[in-house]
Amino acid sequence: MKTPVILITGASQGIGAAIARTFAAELKGVQLALVARNAKNLRAVAAVCRQLGAEAEVFPCDTSNAAAVTKLGRAVTKRFGVVDVLVNNAGKFHAAPFLQTAVKDFDALLAANLRSVFLVSRVFVPAMVKRGRGDVFNMGSIASIKALPGMASYSAAKFGVLGLTRVMREELKPHGVRVCCVMPGATASPSWGGTGVSPERLMPAEDVARAFVDIYRLSRNAVVEEIILRPQLGDLP
Repeated sequence: MKTPVILITGASQGIGAAIARTFAAELKGVQLALVARNAKNLRAVAAVCRQLGAEAEVFPCDTSNAAAVTKLGRAVTKRFGVVDVLVNNAGKFHAAPFLQTAVKDFDALLAANLRSVFLVSRVFVPAMVKRGRGDVFNMGSIASIKALPGMASYSAAKFGVLGLTRVMREELKPHGVRVCCVMPGATASPSWGGTGVSPERLMPAEDVARAFVDIYRLSRNAVVEEIILRPQLGDLP
């Protein structure tokens, strides 16, 4: 059986890197296309994945840039062929109340968290539809379903990811493409650095990553449309 080709955006650190490592450890010989802007970090993640038995290649790219994503599509297709699993994990976090949110910051967060999902999916999903099989995971957040004061732009972007995912699910299900929105709460990642929050209060990135692998392993007759993961003690105030 052909090992799946899995493309992960935002794979250079945090949850994205954990997703790459978990797929590499759980699916021997899996083919990983690792995407992010930071090429140095991507290479480090790829090296770990290769040690775990995966075939991993790095594709530095700004996934909010349409021309760059088109070029990414050509490069990945040339190297691996059709992508079996697309993980739209790339994103950016910035906290600011609504009245203190600058237009440039609002636009930047929508581009990084929402526009990127649209652009990357538009490039890789058509081949899944043509083949009649595929999996798409879009990274949402607790901020996709809960109003979080002080996070106006981030919440707007993540609410948008959930809405886009729901439309994709309805449109793509007749074509054998499963679509899932993963919505984690506070997870150990670089964005929590310097906040003073104890690591014990955060979910390990590996726990969130395992959800992706377990959902992918379900039979083709089942789909997890949306999944919420929270720290055991609940959301942080």
